[in-house]
Amino acid sequence: MSITVTFIDPRGKVIETAAESGDNLLRVGQAAGLPLEGTCEGQMACSTCHVIVAADWFERLSPASEEEEDMLDFAAGARRTSRLSCQIELTAEMDGLTVTVPATSSDARRM
Repeated sequence: MSITVTFIDPRGKVIETAAESGDNLLRVGQAAGLPLEGTCEGQMACSTCHVIVAADWFERLSPASEEEEDMLDFAAGARRTSRLSCQIELTAEMDGLTVTVPATSSDARRM
């Protein structure tokens, strides 16, 4: 079953993507060309995959671990609904998930 994930890029452009249950949000965003660097490759050693989860979705996700919360302290533009996209494994229940890539994000792969 395909899951639709909507990303809002740093310029406000809406990008709808198709994903599968078990996919990682970071990899889905990268495949869609979004500036989600993911320097540590999902090891929670950076905050370069920071996204802002839509408020109506935030409480429906599993809570962030203490380690993820600590890394979010370093994320530029972090908000109450911020998460590291590398820590979100998609499930069928997440069909329609919407996240925003903050305007303060930068991707060294594109420099």
